[in-house]
Amino acid sequence: MNSEQFVGIDVCKSHLDVAVYPSGQQERWDNNDSGIEQLIKFVKSLPVVLIVLEATGGYESVAASMLSAKALPVVVVNPRLVRNFAKATGKLAKTDQIDAHSIAHFASAVRPEQRQLKSEHMELLAALNTRRRQIISMLVAEKNRLHTAPKANQKNIGHHIKWLEKNLEQIDKDTQKHIRNSPIWCKDDDILRSYKGIGPVSSSSLLSDLPELGKLDSKKITALVGLAPFNCDSGQYRGRRRIWGGRSHVRKTLYMATQSAKRFNPQIKVFYDRLRDAGKPHKVAMTACMRKMLITLNAMLKNKTYWSQGYKSLDFEHGC
Repeated sequence: MNSEQFVGIDVCKSHLDVAVYPSGQQERWDNNDSGIEQLIKFVKSLPVVLIVLEATGGYESVAASMLSAKALPVVVVNPRLVRNFAKATGKLAKTDQIDAHSIAHFASAVRPEQRQLKSEHMELLAALNTRRRQIISMLVAEKNRLHTAPKANQKNIGHHIKWLEKNLEQIDKDTQKHIRNSPIWCKDDDILRSYKGIGPVSSSSLLSDLPELGKLDSKKITALVGLAPFNCDSGQYRGRRRIWGGRSHVRKTLYMATQSAKRFNPQIKVFYDRLRDAGKPHKVAMTACMRKMLITLNAMLKNKTYWSQGYKSLDFEHGC
């Protein structure tokens, strides 16, 4: 038997389906603390190289955290990657057991790179930012309804809008308090917000949704976010380069920040105007500006430098 074993875990709300590749072992445990403890004992009895789980809307977070806490090699991957891999290997049927085996096979064949999982504090910040996006979405929907709602409903909708706005204000206060209570985040938040175009909301979103910022090189960070242009060539055909994949929440954050930066940040404004004068479409120019902003922010956090018409090292304490 091959000494290297790879574990795939298909996660749902109630249980965890576990498969081992290439041995073919399969188990099922409840998705709770006692079930995960049994999973940990099982995994520790194997010569495991890698444990892979799919991201399933948060149901995987407890299992991933507990496995990581035991210093086990855990990776959480995009389910689309595993599904495409399963189709490529001829597996068209889909059940929890089949999915677990596909994940284990994917772990063996692809060996996705391990990244540090979010800490408890990072998870809390991410939860606050997720809730903020949800409230914003509800506010937009309610304000749109208000314009066309009959008079009988307008008062109720108005009260709901005020309640949502009050909650949004409280979420923002809680988020800033959470950031300022962490010495590391406090400094990183100040560095990010020194860049014209990045405000408190953009900064907190980048800190929670892109913890790799400042830890990867420019090519990897742009690809991770989905701002790296990919070739589309075949034979003599040379297609247009397009961005694809990545973290949509981070791209939305950078898009809104770039809208502000192209008005008030001289670095981005000059770059955007030059691209537009060269005949580039608005979307192409905006994407290039977003990429430039991301690379700059990445370098600033990596070097722990503040921005002011470029870079300058910090010679004074930035109070938190």
